[in-house]
Amino acid sequence: MPAASKRKSRVQKSTGEVVVPDKLYFRIGEVSRLCKLPAYVLRFWETEFPQLKPTKGSTGQRMYRRHEVECALRIKHLLYQEGFTIAGARQHLKVEAKNGKSQSALPFAKPAGNHARGLKEVRAGLKEVLGILSSRR
Repeated sequence: MPAASKRKSRVQKSTGEVVVPDKLYFRIGEVSRLCKLPAYVLRFWETEFPQLKPTKGSTGQRMYRRHEVECALRIKHLLYQEGFTIAGARQHLKVEAKNGKSQSALPFAKPAGNHARGLKEVRAGLKEVLGILSSRR
């Protein structure tokens, strides 16, 4: 079995941890079990949160992508653990996305202030590692 198929995404929650399997698509029943919510709640959230837009397969079955499953778990946390209203959670998610705090943001998307100094520090660190490796021979 390839290593990629064994990867799992973990979403932290105050009551525990939900493990999202490494799959491309999830049916609404699977998302319902992962989120521990009835399917009708997920269908309602689709009308309230623009981030939840599952595609429909050829049979009409809702197919959620990984980021939508993680978003549903985030919405559940905001509503049930943090006490947000639906409108408040919608606004909070919008602000998170605007500030680049969403899970899909790249960790190195924004460069630091002084680029030249950062490069010098990286170069010095690499020279130090090279010196350690050269001395082992």
